[in-house]
Amino acid sequence: MASAARAHLADFTVTRRVIPIAVIACAIGALCAVVALALLRLIALCTNIFYYGSFSFGAATPVGNHLGAWAVLLPAAGGLLVGFMARFGSDRIRGHGIPEAIEAILTRGSRVDLRVALLKPISAAVSIGSGGPFGAEGPIIMTGGAFGSLIAQRFHLTSAERKTLLVAGAAAGMSATFGAPIASALLAVELLLFEWKPRSLIPVAAASATAAALRPLVLGPGPLFPTAPLPAPPGGLTLAACVPVGLAAGALAALMAHAVWTAENAFERLPIPWMWWPAIGGLVVGLGGLISPHALGVGYDVIADLLAGSLVLRVAAALAIVKALIWAVALGSGTSGGVLAPLLIIGAGMGSLLAPLLPAAGVAFWPLIGMAGILGGAMGVPFTAVVFALELTHDVNMLLPLMIAVMAANAFTSLALRRSILTEKIDRRGFHLSREYATDPLELLFVRDVMTPADGDTVREPGTYATHPNDPLTHAVNRMAERGCTTLVVTPRGHPEQVVGHVSLDQLLAARGRHLEEERQRDGSVPLTAFMPPWLRR
Repeated sequence: MASAARAHLADFTVTRRVIPIAVIACAIGALCAVVALALLRLIALCTNIFYYGSFSFGAATPVGNHLGAWAVLLPAAGGLLVGFMARFGSDRIRGHGIPEAIEAILTRGSRVDLRVALLKPISAAVSIGSGGPFGAEGPIIMTGGAFGSLIAQRFHLTSAERKTLLVAGAAAGMSATFGAPIASALLAVELLLFEWKPRSLIPVAAASATAAALRPLVLGPGPLFPTAPLPAPPGGLTLAACVPVGLAAGALAALMAHAVWTAENAFERLPIPWMWWPAIGGLVVGLGGLISPHALGVGYDVIADLLAGSLVLRVAAALAIVKALIWAVALGSGTSGGVLAPLLIIGAGMGSLLAPLLPAAGVAFWPLIGMAGILGGAMGVPFTAVVFALELTHDVNMLLPLMIAVMAANAFTSLALRRSILTEKIDRRGFHLSREYATDPLELLFVRDVMTPADGDTVREPGTYATHPNDPLTHAVNRMAERGCTTLVVTPRGHPEQVVGHVSLDQLLAARGRHLEEERQRDGSVPLTAFMPPWLRR
């Protein structure tokens, strides 16, 4: 009887609806693989047009152009075009994409406008193709999420299911770009889903896996940044050195976050409309490009050079410093572009500069540690950063040092920053979100634990709403919310006419209060004598 009474309770709330949602997510994943290819080709086209006057989709970078000082004006021109697109198209194309995806989830029922789906990749291609120091992954994530949302809006779905498909598109876009399906799914969980449930994780993982499976057909096989694998796991001295490097990466991540926020505040104080800000930021980008041309554009080739050790320290130092400055200014101006690639370049540059002072562990070791550390610290996604670095290089021996460094970086930024570089913009728009996930304490307590027992043989009155002794308190809370009441009668399962108690909203709040007290109250310290043998306690 007890087992039958509890048969309705399960570890997860997933239903068979997850199957059709996962099928739709696979279709979105396939579409986003094509979208990723299209955006990368569009960026290449814009780069060729701006810097070489050629209508070509072939791979190109601003490095090596022959425009001389005139090249300073190109990022400003690109910023001007982005400003016009944002002003007369949709202002939601501004920024690097991930905060905009979060805002769509939080405030618009996971609905994204068609104009955003079309203008975001175009504006990003113009911004990056004209020399903007951004990655393509942020716009691809936003564009993939937009297509996921648009497809979801064609079906009769709940808001939660639309959110799942929006995030599925975002994860698929990142997976197709980097060939990192696991990290893409983890990023969705750590940053966008606001839950860890099979109902959303399964479709998101399906979309990410589909995009990764199709990536070799559209973007080519193999890791994005192949490196020489470590011959063996690093020793104790190297692992110990990962801690200060991780802390340095966390400090640099915090510094970069403050630089972006400072730039945003400075632009907001300008006495001119915001549509002109990207052009001003673009002028700063152009000046930085004169100092370090490698700092312009997406920079995936630059990341590969840093990991291969093919850049001398002087060039690596100039690259990291210039990239950090122009990226912060350009992002603060409100133009369109991603944050992952710039963070990876800055982190790899830091690792390259510190490498001569650290234990020798391979050419790519410390740049990769710096990349993962600053990514996990700045974005607040430690597990994503670790797995992302592994999937980019396919070097399993890097697992332990990456985990040590990334957790050190994340510890620093968690204590030093109230919000990450991704959530600050959300907070400025009036929304606070918690990045912590935990089981609701009301899931761990049952109605029987807090209810007031009924006096004698009480019969349930018609029209009253009921719960059961073995139901979790969350079930009672949900029942109250559905029925608009603050008190429920408690009846045994299978005997709806018999009342064994009552549970009120005050009792549920008291249960929550007990949990908060357990979180804050500290027990007395354990005396040292407890660890001594009996004959020493006398």
